[in-house]
Amino acid sequence: MQVKEQKSPKSKNSLSRNFAVTVSKEDMETKLAAKIKEMQPQVSLKGFRPGKVPISHIRKMFATSIMNDVVQETVTETTQKVMEDNKLRPAGQPKIELRANGADVTSGKADLEYTLEVETIPEFEPVDPKTLKLTRLTCELTDKDLDERMADLTKDQIAYKKKAKTAKAKKDDAVLINFVGRVDGEAFEGGAMDGHQLVIGSASFIPGFEDQLIGTKAGDKLDVTVTFPKEYQVADLANKEAVFETEVLEVQGGKPAELDEELAKKFGFDDLKALKEVVSKQAESELEEQARMKMKRAILDELDSKHGFDLPPNMVEAEFANIWAQVEQEKEAGKLDEDDAKKSDKKLKADYRKIAERRVRLGLVLAEMGAKADVQITNEELQQAMVAEARRYPGEEQQVIEFFQKNPDAVAQLRAPIFEEKVVDLIIETAKITDKKVDREELFKEDAFE
Repeated sequence: MQVKEQKSPKSKNSLSRNFAVTVSKEDMETKLAAKIKEMQPQVSLKGFRPGKVPISHIRKMFATSIMNDVVQETVTETTQKVMEDNKLRPAGQPKIELRANGADVTSGKADLEYTLEVETIPEFEPVDPKTLKLTRLTCELTDKDLDERMADLTKDQIAYKKKAKTAKAKKDDAVLINFVGRVDGEAFEGGAMDGHQLVIGSASFIPGFEDQLIGTKAGDKLDVTVTFPKEYQVADLANKEAVFETEVLEVQGGKPAELDEELAKKFGFDDLKALKEVVSKQAESELEEQARMKMKRAILDELDSKHGFDLPPNMVEAEFANIWAQVEQEKEAGKLDEDDAKKSDKKLKADYRKIAERRVRLGLVLAEMGAKADVQITNEELQQAMVAEARRYPGEEQQVIEFFQKNPDAVAQLRAPIFEEKVVDLIIETAKITDKKVDREELFKEDAFE
């Protein structure tokens, strides 16, 4: 094999390495002969005993097909050797282009010649985590915060009681109603109900229905006219006008439940003390998770500011493509962030390309820091991650586990966040960290991306 490194065109980035690789036709012939000899015992052809087909006959019948396999294997082997000999760390799949005529190579008339372009991981020295100075936000659960959490439980447990007959319904009241719906004068399936409790403002009925009940009182009868949404689940009713003959039986006023033993039992606890302990632990866990997220953000910001090196363009482009695909999905669904919705595509792409560059840069830095510290991920940790992912799909857990067992790339996607968190833990253990006590509001204050 002959390898000659070529100068990259000026348009190429500094991380691109290019090589011209040649494997002589004589070497290819040797490989072909070895391949045929290796496979001879398994060859079975009519007129010959299994494993006894002459090598000359196998060559005559299958040489071209076998040589195609030899070419592929040789390209793979020589590419790996070029990268090992030159101590290259590829940032992605290398780009390979055959230079010789394929038919001439497989027929043994020409050398195997190809060019190899490899985009490499940049060489850089990551910052020593011992030199990092960071501020860690801490927040303790106060009695006031806990009381507010407990009070929130009562807001979802509304008790409705009958109001006076003269009371008029208003938003957040409930009305007990009978109704019959008709389209073009004909009643339709599922359009009638007796004694239905409807909370005004709950948006649980067709748009416009609840608003027309505001101001009604017990004994009132009225026609409620609405139009079914265009995307209504029953196609025959979609975008059609309907009239509901409605009778108001009662107007009911709502009142949050009392924070007492009875409420605790509704939530499945023996008493109010037990409920309060669980709510307290959940609240403390939320504070810890948020503090961890803030700490990680501070670490990533610090690492980003302390590293400046060329980024592999293909890695950046791939990351940007993933981000942009998500942006377009959100745009089509009308869920684009309010600030982003005001920007042009040109501005959006520029902003998200910066984010892609940041992610690639930080990924490389964390990978290098982890490698230097010999951060390892155990099989047990991977298994736990698989199980956690499988639990997100109730009833399909086994299929999810089997998917990971058959797809190494999917397992790699599980490995990446575990590795990242371990490197973050390493930095937290090593860096110089000053704790700063803050209240809940400051802890949960959203950071602007720069």
